[in-house]
Amino acid sequence: MKMAVEEINNRSDLLPGLRLGHDLFDTCSEPVVAMKPSLMFLAKADSRDIAAYCNYTQYQPRVLAVIGPHSSELAVVTGKFFGFFLMPQVSYGAGMELLSARETFPSFFRTVPSDRVQLVAAAELLQEFGWNWVAALGSDDEYGRQGLSIFSALAASRGICIAHEGLVPLPRANSPLLGKVQEVLHQVNQSSVQVVLLFASARAAHALFSYSISSKLSRKVWVASEAWLTSDLVMGLPGMAQVGTVLGFLQRGAQLRKFSQYVKTRLALAADPAFCAALGEREQGLEEDVVGRRCPQCDCITLQNVSAGLNHHQTFSVYAAVYSVAQALHNALQCSASGCPVQDPVKPWQLLENMYNLTFHAGGLTLRFNSNGNVDMEYDLKLWVWQGPVPELHDVGRFNGSLWIDSPKIRWHTSNNQKPVSQCSRQCQEGQVRRVKGFHSCCYDCVDCKAGSYRKSPDDLACTFCGREEWSPERSTRCFRRRLRFLAWGEPAVLLLLLLFGLALGLVLAALGLFIRHRDSPLVQASGGPLACFGLVCLGLVCISVLLFPGQPSPARCLAQQPSSHLPLTGCLSTFILQAAEIFVESELPLSWADRLSGCLRGPWAWLVVLLAMLVEAALCAWYLVAFPPEVVTDWRMLPTEALVHCRTRSWVSFGLVHATNATLAFLCFLGTFLVQSRPGRYNRARGLTFAMLAYFITWVSFVPLLANVQVVLRPAVQMGALLLCVLGILAAFHLPRCYLLVRQPELNTPEFFLGRGPGDARDRKDGDTGNQGKHE
Repeated sequence: MKMAVEEINNRSDLLPGLRLGHDLFDTCSEPVVAMKPSLMFLAKADSRDIAAYCNYTQYQPRVLAVIGPHSSELAVVTGKFFGFFLMPQVSYGAGMELLSARETFPSFFRTVPSDRVQLVAAAELLQEFGWNWVAALGSDDEYGRQGLSIFSALAASRGICIAHEGLVPLPRANSPLLGKVQEVLHQVNQSSVQVVLLFASARAAHALFSYSISSKLSRKVWVASEAWLTSDLVMGLPGMAQVGTVLGFLQRGAQLRKFSQYVKTRLALAADPAFCAALGEREQGLEEDVVGRRCPQCDCITLQNVSAGLNHHQTFSVYAAVYSVAQALHNALQCSASGCPVQDPVKPWQLLENMYNLTFHAGGLTLRFNSNGNVDMEYDLKLWVWQGPVPELHDVGRFNGSLWIDSPKIRWHTSNNQKPVSQCSRQCQEGQVRRVKGFHSCCYDCVDCKAGSYRKSPDDLACTFCGREEWSPERSTRCFRRRLRFLAWGEPAVLLLLLLFGLALGLVLAALGLFIRHRDSPLVQASGGPLACFGLVCLGLVCISVLLFPGQPSPARCLAQQPSSHLPLTGCLSTFILQAAEIFVESELPLSWADRLSGCLRGPWAWLVVLLAMLVEAALCAWYLVAFPPEVVTDWRMLPTEALVHCRTRSWVSFGLVHATNATLAFLCFLGTFLVQSRPGRYNRARGLTFAMLAYFITWVSFVPLLANVQVVLRPAVQMGALLLCVLGILAAFHLPRCYLLVRQPELNTPEFFLGRGPGDARDRKDGDTGNQGKHE
């Protein structure tokens, strides 16, 4: 401090023409001792009394500013006292966070960061090494208690659990120190924690480690506070090398290279009797207890005796504190390079106004007081390295808002130099979340995230469910977007059905070509003539309608699927019902009735029957589409990894009614041909119709349970298969045998064989009618 004052007094750019004076007092680390010089500072100028005024605006105390004290505990006491008189106070070591409260300490400043900064750095250090199960100890004073309070909040916000928290009492006369220290250390030693944060004063740390060494407690990692990290009292303790690894953060400042030479010069002056005599004459007016008695032992002090303290980390903080006051005074006096204007003496409150948010220079660094009176400075991460009776401090990292660690430089106390592990529970694996046991969030079981949920971050206590459009497997750390699933064209089932479609359509076209080519032949006429060709066209349309089922569903596709397949099928079955009726009439009714009814079953009346049947089916389809229209829906939960897009049937009753017309026509056709007796020498037309209707019923009766039990995504394939098998069954039972006769046995294509128009047929019918009359008589 004296060096800084002398430098300023010798400068021409800072307070030119003015000289700073100073008083030095030892607080003895006791609040009561510190109060005496504090009262003296506030005494009226050139007096020893503090006058009582209602207004201290014009009050001129003995000093303008106070540098110190070093201790936070003393700064809390003096800070409130000086704050009442708005006396600027700049501490070079008090880091307690409480002192940042401007309402309580309006005139307090410091050239060290708040303790919160080094505690934030300590918390990040624990996080960096994965230590989330720690013990936190503090000295039983304001400094330690507030430090533990801040660290507890920081640890909780970062997922660090404090297994044990305790206070280490300060050594005082007649205090039960040993018992309390034993209790604290016993709890730490019995637990599984391997890391201890000790935020304590040097005296409390000395008491704790003294017992720890004597009791030979297990080694730990000790995260030190700045108060004892560089303390000679702690570092010189015998056996200190056995406590484990010591890490801590130390404020970084500028190096004062001229300081050693300055101290050497001052020590030389102190040993000069002439200098001491001149100093005594200059201070004759002061009390002896203020000046202090001459210390004979001080004459023997050399530079080597104090060299260790010259590099103390807070040397720069003291130096900077003096420069901050000088710069504020320079600003208050409105000084320039040529000098300071003559004006009334500056009052402490006027100096204080210039201290707020002050920017100043010291030792080549530019510093600034923030709104709380603190300065922002970097910290070095220090490691104790034992190479003698006292450890050396090695840099292994730094903290300037973010932490950087040079891990290879750290020497751990463990075997093989392995980083210690301090966790209550192992780290959960990917896709697992924590299920907390007990009161600490760091003690937990690991639980797998089920399918459809995932672990969002490693600290999650519950799995996060995926969105509706997403999916995830078990033990996942992310969700995946669902792929749309429908009956695609490239699927094996669809490819197989397309082969079946090609076969069915090819047979339909082949049969239609043969029937058209032989349209005037007895075989084609017996099969219905133009109606048979119309039926084959309808079967072809049924085949083509199956192409609406594969591919991504759309509203138009869903609406067209059922009408496009069932209307043509109705047209085909209506031609069969006419043939079945004709066969029944010819076989079971008298000739006179048969001739009249057969004429109605051919020609325009036949087409009218077909039209009526198709109109009934069209009406049912229209009602189905209007009352219960199928809709395209996307089911996000049916499939585990995909979104099922399908046409949803809103009413299964209406869906069944659409099939009712075709089922009725098929049933009537089956009844009309099942019991008909064929005549010898005639082609049995009833047999083909009977088997065709059996094929229809077998197909659709199998379709119902299969559709009800198959997966929704395969329902379009089931409908495609049912339609194609129905077409192939009708072709195989009715049309293909006729095609075979047309191609392979054309000699049977005669009116006698198919139409029954030969002489024998008339005679047989006549005999049959006579026999019937005889029976009636």
